[in-house]
Amino acid sequence: MKILLLGSGGREHAIAAKLAQSKRCNKLYIAPGNAGTAAVGENVSLNPEDFESVGRFVVDNNVEMLVVGPEAPLVAGIADYFAETPALNRVMVIGPRKQGAMLEGSKDYAKAFMHRHKIPTARYQTFTAETLAEGQAFLETLPAPYVLKADGLAAGKGVLIESDLATAKAHLADMLHGQFGQASASVVIEEYLSGIELSVFVLTDGSHYLILPSAKDYKRIGEGDTGLNTGGMGSVSPVPFADKEFMKKVEDRIVKPTVRGLRDEKIDYHGFVFIGLMNCGGDPYVIEYNVRMGDPETESVFPRLKNDVVELFENTANNTLDACSLSVDPRTAACVMMVAGGYPEKYEKGKLITLGEELDDVQLFHCGTKRNENGKLVTNGGRVICATAMASNLPEALLKSYNRVATVEWDGKYNRRDIGQDLLKLMI
Repeated sequence: MKILLLGSGGREHAIAAKLAQSKRCNKLYIAPGNAGTAAVGENVSLNPEDFESVGRFVVDNNVEMLVVGPEAPLVAGIADYFAETPALNRVMVIGPRKQGAMLEGSKDYAKAFMHRHKIPTARYQTFTAETLAEGQAFLETLPAPYVLKADGLAAGKGVLIESDLATAKAHLADMLHGQFGQASASVVIEEYLSGIELSVFVLTDGSHYLILPSAKDYKRIGEGDTGLNTGGMGSVSPVPFADKEFMKKVEDRIVKPTVRGLRDEKIDYHGFVFIGLMNCGGDPYVIEYNVRMGDPETESVFPRLKNDVVELFENTANNTLDACSLSVDPRTAACVMMVAGGYPEKYEKGKLITLGEELDDVQLFHCGTKRNENGKLVTNGGRVICATAMASNLPEALLKSYNRVATVEWDGKYNRRDIGQDLLKLMI
């Protein structure tokens, strides 16, 4: 089978590595990919949001499966484009149609979906520039801290949490007047949930589902979860407190009603549901939905999957996911992200990278890399490379990952040194 994977980050490198392992995959294309994906497949210079060019490539190269990594093409309707184009509707697409992708494309839509299906989540209201005064009044009814979320896609940076009411009111005005562009034309104000975050990933064909390993990511640039939000500075899988009892609550209260809601509302959904959760005193609450795998969580979840991923995807596309069972490596995976100096604000590209020595049970996943005109590996993004280690326990996995991180060099490299430390404290 010929497969085209859309995307260019660490998530896509981790997915590509698994796809390439399958005997069912005899040709893997990645568009546009990075220097890491080029080692497991063939990079193709395509824009994932240019549906006509993607479709033309699929037809010209007899591609049978399209796997969509990032959210933007899904929210824009690439699955609908394939389904509605006669030359493409035979292609298996892993990713929801546009209506399903609204679960990530609009925070307000997602919250309303949760409300309709009695899925536990924080109290909220949505406001626009025309209702700014009402929004500021609503903030006054909430205890601090205050959670403001851009309704649309904002590259993982559209959430503000403020402890001061006056600051929250000012930021609400800023957001509604274009701080995040069209993404914050509407803003969801939520009641703050106190607890520990984790991510749960579900693969569904719209009726049946498999729950993938849990993970926890680290979003802020600074140690101790300080500083600006980033795309993610590391991740750990599994999450120690997500035991059988907790995950039973997640399945019964969240996963089942989510999949049932998709089916009952006749939403065509073949792909991933990423459920961002808060563990509030042992009870799970939904913070957000995403409609694809997370990044950098994929880099700690996918290495633990022992299944043939192509087989899982085929059954997802064919509505036969109930024929599959998940096989998971019981070991712990720890992922540490290395980023360019200055990220997530201004940073330079084109820095020469030295990868250092390989270590057993540690993989490097490329996020923002390329080969320059001389064939040298250089930085090409804010998040550059991550190291994922597997071990029998979390302390060993973290040690291995950090040992590998120490061997990778470029001018200005930065990484957090406290990934997983909060979980280690819980385990004492």
